[in-house]
Amino acid sequence: MIGRKKELEIFEHAIQDDRSHFIAVYGRRRVGKTFLIRESFRYRFTFQHAGLSDSGLKEQLFAFETAIRDAGGTPSDKVHNWLEAFEDLKELIRQSTEKKKILFLDELSWMDTRNSDLMTALEHFWNGWASARKDIILVICTSATSWMLSKVIHHKGGLYHRLTEQIDLRPFTLAECEEIVRAEDVAWNRDQILQYYMIFGGIPYYWEFLRKGESLPQTIDRILFAANAPLKGEFRCLYDAIFRNPEPYLRIIRALAGIKAGMTRDELIAGTGLHNSGDLTMRLEELESCGFIRKYTAYGKKKKNTVYQLIDAFTLFYYQFLKDEPTDEHFWESQINSSQINAWSGLAFERVCLLHVAQIKKKLGISGILTEVHSWYCKPDPDRGIHGSQIDLLIVRKDQVINLCEMKYSDAEYTLTKREDEAIRRRVSDLRIATGTDYAIYPTLVTTRGLVDNSYAGNIQVVVTQDDLFAQ
Repeated sequence: MIGRKKELEIFEHAIQDDRSHFIAVYGRRRVGKTFLIRESFRYRFTFQHAGLSDSGLKEQLFAFETAIRDAGGTPSDKVHNWLEAFEDLKELIRQSTEKKKILFLDELSWMDTRNSDLMTALEHFWNGWASARKDIILVICTSATSWMLSKVIHHKGGLYHRLTEQIDLRPFTLAECEEIVRAEDVAWNRDQILQYYMIFGGIPYYWEFLRKGESLPQTIDRILFAANAPLKGEFRCLYDAIFRNPEPYLRIIRALAGIKAGMTRDELIAGTGLHNSGDLTMRLEELESCGFIRKYTAYGKKKKNTVYQLIDAFTLFYYQFLKDEPTDEHFWESQINSSQINAWSGLAFERVCLLHVAQIKKKLGISGILTEVHSWYCKPDPDRGIHGSQIDLLIVRKDQVINLCEMKYSDAEYTLTKREDEAIRRRVSDLRIATGTDYAIYPTLVTTRGLVDNSYAGNIQVVVTQDDLFAQ
């Protein structure tokens, strides 16, 4: 298995421990949760069950009882609620002769239908029975990250602080995706791996579509633009699978897709027509927890100025190239070096960099230094000599240094021009005046192949390259 070392250690500890464990695994759709759990326990479960999408209580209970029968149990003739269903699960466990009774409930949020007693039954099962034993490992899993956070992890009810472990399964890094490419014997170099990552991010499922002997443009056209492309409807499926009513979430996503720097809450309200309410707060939190957006408070600004920014690679790609449903089956190959792709490449590369701050810090030699990571912006203020700036990545260090990161995608070594040099100097000046910081400010370039050594390169203190982003 590629990566997931810490997660594997958690499961192995649970197997070896002499007490029962209640483990929650969550993360966005396609990130590999089910595969990880099955591989970790070598597909040996006393009981496993996956909730049904878009089904009512009756259908959910029937499927659950069927799973008990498939596991060798004897379910009741007629079960009316989850409390009764979990009694049948207890009986199955009592009959088991396995040293460790491993229970896997996948897509638990789908089982939690309207007005059902699922969470009451789960609470009663764990608190009143399973936790008192020493031989049970209960693993619950869902792609609805927001549901897991609100109903289990942060809920103040009977399951509060009852989890023994929780795993927020994150997408793969560039280095881990490179391992996948090498394992599949695909002859792509790091340029091509980076470009594929800029489209799909580190979601393992999307990396399963690679074919030996196929170029990057051929792969993109086959899986996204061909007549029967396997991922042609992926965008809608992605949001439908996570959110029961996806339209309000998509209104937020559509608004953010058109604003590179992101939007404040007030701007989102104006741009979406959604009401300023607790529902909006909940939806923003859910989109953030699923990894579709990020929120940041600009360095030196108050919390009320929080900005929300679209961060998901595939969503960004969809709004750039897939939303209008192009009919050219060779769309990607025909658009290479077009202005549209060049503009998207710069934005997508910035998002990749924001997901690899740890690798940037490693290159800077500050992995062990306490840091804060920010974005920052300011409006023009001629009276104070402020021009107005947008900076996507600031690394503020406890050694009183700020790395002001410029992220530039390029097919070759990047050439800093007089105009760009002046722009960087203005950003440094704006940051110093607007925040009043007395920290040293180091202009830092993050690019693909390095920096051309010309008369303007001397202002750049550190250059981080594509290879640095691939560091483990």
